[in-house]
Amino acid sequence: MPDCPIRRIEILAFPDAQVLDVTGPMQVFSTANDLAPARQRPYALAIVAETEEIATTSGLVLKASRLPAHDLPVHTLIVSGGRGVNGASERRALVEWVRLRAASAERTASVCSGAFLLATAGLLDGRRAVTHWQRCAEFSQRFPDVRLDPDPIFIRDGAIWTSAGVTAGIDLALAMVEADLGRETALAVARQLVVFLRRPGGQAQFSVALTLHDGDGRFDRLHAWILENLGADLSLPVLAEQCNMSARSFSRHYRKLTGRTPATAIEAMRVESARRLLEGGASVAQAARRCGFGSEETMRRAFLRGVGASPQAYRERFSG
Repeated sequence: MPDCPIRRIEILAFPDAQVLDVTGPMQVFSTANDLAPARQRPYALAIVAETEEIATTSGLVLKASRLPAHDLPVHTLIVSGGRGVNGASERRALVEWVRLRAASAERTASVCSGAFLLATAGLLDGRRAVTHWQRCAEFSQRFPDVRLDPDPIFIRDGAIWTSAGVTAGIDLALAMVEADLGRETALAVARQLVVFLRRPGGQAQFSVALTLHDGDGRFDRLHAWILENLGADLSLPVLAEQCNMSARSFSRHYRKLTGRTPATAIEAMRVESARRLLEGGASVAQAARRCGFGSEETMRRAFLRGVGASPQAYRERFSG
């Protein structure tokens, strides 16, 4: 590892922050320190908050340093997310501190719903950004001046970085290590943590079944059955029979509760499954057969609609 200056990394926490939003990135930078010679550790890490103890959503209490003066030297500011981000975004003093601290930092980032705090501080206006898939619609409504892209694991737009849900903070931190110290060091950190250096695809591939979850879970068992039978007959009468409903009633209730027709939902799940098979090295023909597309051409059209690339192009980009 080449000699490098010590970079101060501050991770902002607040009451009811998501613990992995804080500890995930912190562990990445800490592991980079562990792999470096003792006198060449590249990072100085600090959890910062308005109080010295922060209770996270998991119940784990984190020790933190009080918010430093906004004009003190800092290399990277990372804002965590979690259900407490709404309350944090309403505290004017904290929002102003984030805005001013970001002006002192070489780069500023958010993990998961931490993007709401950056957006409230005006740091995302006119920029591309991402947040947790479950809150994308709300985010777009609240912050129309932000160019939200709901799919990427993380986005870098100049000095501002944003990441998707929870564990995506690890992906973001690994990308920062790569930018700071090079690919070889970032790869060593990823190997040590047993994670991908760069996960294939976007967060949508991890959330198709989750986005179909309805309020009362009425169709959860059906979705589990579909995922186990993607290669089978999944016509409307078959699905309705699984739910002990008439086809007409099933179709109406399904669309009302999930926001999709059964056909579009099944196509999304088949595309998701096919993506994972292609990433694992399966051929296009194998993926089409195992996921129930019927033909490679049918799968190609579904990929172009859902992924924006052909199955072959996707396989060449992400296989292995």
